[in-house]
Amino acid sequence: SSSASSSSSAERQVVAPGDRLGATTALVAGIGAYELEGGVYAALLGVREEVDGDDGRKIVSVRRKQKVVVLPKIGDQVMCQVTRINSRMAHVAIISVQGQLLGREEEHFPGLIRARDVRAFDIDDVKVQHAFRPGDIVMAEVISLGDARSYYLSTAKNELGVILARSAAGHTMVPISWQQMQCPVTKVKELRKVAKIDVKSSSSSSSKKKKKKRRKMRVLPSSMIMMTRMCSHCSKYRWLVEVFQ
Repeated sequence: SSSASSSSSAERQVVAPGDRLGATTALVAGIGAYELEGGVYAALLGVREEVDGDDGRKIVSVRRKQKVVVLPKIGDQVMCQVTRINSRMAHVAIISVQGQLLGREEEHFPGLIRARDVRAFDIDDVKVQHAFRPGDIVMAEVISLGDARSYYLSTAKNELGVILARSAAGHTMVPISWQQMQCPVTKVKELRKVAKIDVKSSSSSSSKKKKKKRRKMRVLPSSMIMMTRMCSHCSKYRWLVEVFQ
């Protein structure tokens, strides 16, 4: 009885971002947690919760004490995951609004990116399957509240588009242009509408070779750096929880 009480209090303890929750041999990171180098860590300030997993390990999550209700509005930038596509549009689930992560899956908002809203030019020639694939993580802008079922989104601006995608082989791809990403393992290139990557400028007066090398360096958004670091350890949305904290 006392051990059960002790276990219950441990599961409900308040944790802060960066707190180690345990080892991956015993725990799997859930919402509000992430895995790194054999450990599971809190990504939020909140209450630790544990449930039994399928593989004998416990799924540990961190829940905020106060629920924040966030509704997308026109002009907001949102992060979303592509759920399915057809020739006319991409269906997405909005998982973050203006940097505020929407935790539970039932709190995600449905959205649509129509072919004409994918980019700002040659809109009649857009092929949705060449811009997005199911599972892609996309930055988009709310352009209309849409109908009763979905928000209308756009990726027509340079800084909007796919920020994270997996190749057919299951590896996190690297952007190589505004319309291509490449698997770092198989080297296979895939078409995407890629969010703009800033190029690092150099003010130093070093050799041309060094300058050329610097120009090729990609400066990824901090959110993408964190996602790339976490996605090899986690699955689905687990690595997203730290992005906007």
